[in-house]
Amino acid sequence: MKLKDIYEIIDGAAPFVLSKEYIERGMHDNSGLLLDCGRDIKGVLFSLDLSVNAVEEAIKRGANLIVTHHPAIWEGVMRITPTDTPALYACVKEGISVISAHLNLDAAKGGIDESLMLGLGGKEPIAVMEELSCGGYGRVYDVSPAPLGEFAARARETFDTERLAVYGEREVRRVASFCGGGFSYAAIAFALRHGADTLVTSDGKHHIITEAVEKGLNVLHFTHYASENYGFSRFAERIENKIGLPCVFYTDRRYL
Repeated sequence: MKLKDIYEIIDGAAPFVLSKEYIERGMHDNSGLLLDCGRDIKGVLFSLDLSVNAVEEAIKRGANLIVTHHPAIWEGVMRITPTDTPALYACVKEGISVISAHLNLDAAKGGIDESLMLGLGGKEPIAVMEELSCGGYGRVYDVSPAPLGEFAARARETFDTERLAVYGEREVRRVASFCGGGFSYAAIAFALRHGADTLVTSDGKHHIITEAVEKGLNVLHFTHYASENYGFSRFAERIENKIGLPCVFYTDRRYL
């Protein structure tokens, strides 16, 4: 299968134009086809990050395309060497191409942010913080009422993680969630404005966590990886069903 054909399938599911819309709003991203080794694709490995372990798994499985969520090249790369860029160097050496779908996949319909909502028990958002042309980021929604401990236990199981910090004591009825590094003062304000009692995200600094707790919000603080791997796995299933090639999903349990 041609690399461009797989790119177009991914673009159809998570339009790369959404990343461009974010960039126009002042965000940084580098999504798209980041490494083209010029070969027909025989197998695909999906991994949230381009890591040496992911590349080794791709080689073992006979995959010559890796699809990541986090950009394999984030900013300017001055040199590709075994020490400076080990995973990227290994891809070049082994002829493994790389496509990264980052902010576009966060925001796409059926994307990672929406999957976080669904995994937490939400169905439809009451409000979306960052609305884009065909998607958005940051959602507030109702869930079936539950004690905070019970809600957190279900989240640990659904998202397959033990590294979940829980703050607060209120019953959970309305949740605001933001996949990845969404913990910010703006997220807190959005949650409170729409009547949320619980905020779920990751990458929170202590002073921002305390801001949320002092204002009466429960906080579920995931690892960045755990908040996104769940949704990325569901995206991988959708793409696998469309390309008809051997696919494997790689999870790096060090970060769950």
